[in-house]
Amino acid sequence: MFDFDKVLNRQQLQAVKEIYGPMLIIAGAGSGKTRVIEYRVLKCILSDINPSSILLLTFTRKASKEMLNRATQHDPRCNYVSGGTFHSFGYRLLKIYSSSIGIDGSFTILDQGDIEQAIGFCVEDLEIKKKNKRFPKNPTLAKIFSRTINKNCSIEDVLDDEYPHYSEYLDDLEKIKDHYIKYKLKHNYIDYDDLLLYTILLLEKDDIRKRISEKYKFIMVDEYQDTNHLQGRITYLLGMEH
Repeated sequence: MFDFDKVLNRQQLQAVKEIYGPMLIIAGAGSGKTRVIEYRVLKCILSDINPSSILLLTFTRKASKEMLNRATQHDPRCNYVSGGTFHSFGYRLLKIYSSSIGIDGSFTILDQGDIEQAIGFCVEDLEIKKKNKRFPKNPTLAKIFSRTINKNCSIEDVLDDEYPHYSEYLDDLEKIKDHYIKYKLKHNYIDYDDLLLYTILLLEKDDIRKRISEKYKFIMVDEYQDTNHLQGRITYLLGMEH
């Protein structure tokens, strides 16, 4: 049996050994939170928990790979733990269940450049930009629209908080956002925010959520304090059944 006492301090040991029920671990920079997740995964495996029932959600693929690689060095079964970002997890679910929410499974993911270009097409279609040279550029429009989704607020709220100098263009921005949504649906495009939104729609369906919850019974989220409204909702729904 692996001796966790030799590699962890008292607080880390407590976090690693408590593997059942909800837990929030508060850890400052350099306090060993990566180590805690590494050994918590190992503790689950050594407690005869099926590695495929463990889900590790992180903010970067690099972080997920690093933690699982380190855990796998202690026990090769850790290699079968599911890990990745919220977006990659959502992508995997959509590829399986997209038809249940009316999405064609052959959808195309838009990267940041594609998003800005698509918004540019919408601006041109509406002939809005011709009105004023001071009108926000495509990257700024993309940020504003993304903020409304991730913060679950209106364009007006985002402008008031972060872009008050664009408040006079509120009506135009609302028209562009609406056109952008229709543009994506028409061409079967999905952007990064849609991945999270559609994942929530899937998990809000009782039958799908229960099916996914049967598979993932131990969920760990790295850097939880950085989750936005959508990621927090996904985490809540994933843990709802157990």
